[in-house]
Amino acid sequence: MKKEVSVDDGTDAFSGFPVVLCSVGGEKDNIITLALCHVFSFKPALVGIGVSPKRFSYGLLRKSEDFAVNIPTRRQLEAVQVCGSKSGRRVDKFKAAGLTREKASKISSPLVAECPVSLECVKVKEVETGDHVWFVGEVVAARREESYDKADMLLYWGDYRVIGEKLG
Repeated sequence: MKKEVSVDDGTDAFSGFPVVLCSVGGEKDNIITLALCHVFSFKPALVGIGVSPKRFSYGLLRKSEDFAVNIPTRRQLEAVQVCGSKSGRRVDKFKAAGLTREKASKISSPLVAECPVSLECVKVKEVETGDHVWFVGEVVAARREESYDKADMLLYWGDYRVIGEKLG
């Protein structure tokens, strides 16, 4: 039998969210760690990222025509934590996290060279949804290391985790 719980307890029932490093250019290149990232469509390929208007990257994303979604692995956990805990207003996160800017092929925002997967996205829509705005981008180019294993992808579930046992 189900019992009534708070809305916070209800939404906390999700097991985890994929962790990505979103890089965006503009007046200042920046990286933001996000756990709100989702594929909205496969044809055309549309990926969305949810960003709070309180974040420095929010203003950069509003002004920019593009952004990159970079998928880190457990090997980049320290860099993910740096990019999620420091403000791009005061810190060059590429430098602080020991990450390398990589030139994208079809967008002006930089990629994160150390991430095994990078998606180049042209912004097509902004959707306000409560305390976050979803920036939806069409994936116009993608790079993936041949050795990439989805089991190494980071999830956020109150703390950082990786995908566990395969069930079927």
